[in-house]
Amino acid sequence: MHTDDQIQQFPTATTSETLAVYRLSDRSSYPPIVPAKADRYWMDIKFGGWPNRCLPLLIANQNGWMILNEHDVEITWNGNAGLDALKFEFPKGRQSTTPQSMFGGGIVTWTFPYLFRTPPGINLWVRGPANDPKFAIAPLEGIVETDWLPYTFTMNWQITRPGKIVKFEKDEPICFISPVRRHEAENLHPVIKNLDSAPALKADYDAWHARRLQGIAKSGPEGTQGEKAVADQGQYIRGEKLDGKRVSEHQTKLRISAFEELEPAPPTTDLPKEEKPRNSGILGKLLGR
Repeated sequence: MHTDDQIQQFPTATTSETLAVYRLSDRSSYPPIVPAKADRYWMDIKFGGWPNRCLPLLIANQNGWMILNEHDVEITWNGNAGLDALKFEFPKGRQSTTPQSMFGGGIVTWTFPYLFRTPPGINLWVRGPANDPKFAIAPLEGIVETDWLPYTFTMNWQITRPGKIVKFEKDEPICFISPVRRHEAENLHPVIKNLDSAPALKADYDAWHARRLQGIAKSGPEGTQGEKAVADQGQYIRGEKLDGKRVSEHQTKLRISAFEELEPAPPTTDLPKEEKPRNSGILGKLLGR
């Protein structure tokens, strides 16, 4: 048990603010937007769950919301730069306006029937799902000023292996959105110093490093997985410093809220109206205008 004087206090999080998503009318469907999950297939299956001990991975996996793919699709790029260089195959002859080819060069684009509105000064980081690599394709990232933007944005993936079939399954995450406060990086003053100039911090590091080396030496050539895990590895998971004190604002899980339905969805249409961007320029395509 840890008493209050053993817990290092940090500033508490700010009060909740609203992230609003507005549905556009006259659309054929509205893809689900769900809180991001901590688990990943490669973490759970390929490595027997061992990566789930890495708390930074888990927190990054959960830090936002995911927009899910609505139907299976197989995509092939022939390696050319033209808009017709992508081939889309949907199951059972299904027709769809998304994903589509809007930029050429093997870039696959999803448009969304949503307009996002964040609180003042907060952008949305739009990217692929964190720590979820996919064969032959990579997500492109963008940071969008959604606190004032009166139109939508797109999600883009770049195929990296011409001639290879890339498959996206139904309900697979295709877009990961996370809030990021504007000017956050710019407002930090980065400096580089020597650890020797911070004696207390150096003493903590040296003590941790010594314990770590001892643990690794005991584990043998198989490493520190499973039952041979070094005891000190759990300190970060617990938010525990070397002296046993715990950090009050340490996070082991994110409690991301699901979107609350305040209004019923508009009727969907069999023939989508204006689902393709009206602006043929690069900026218009990126922002989904």
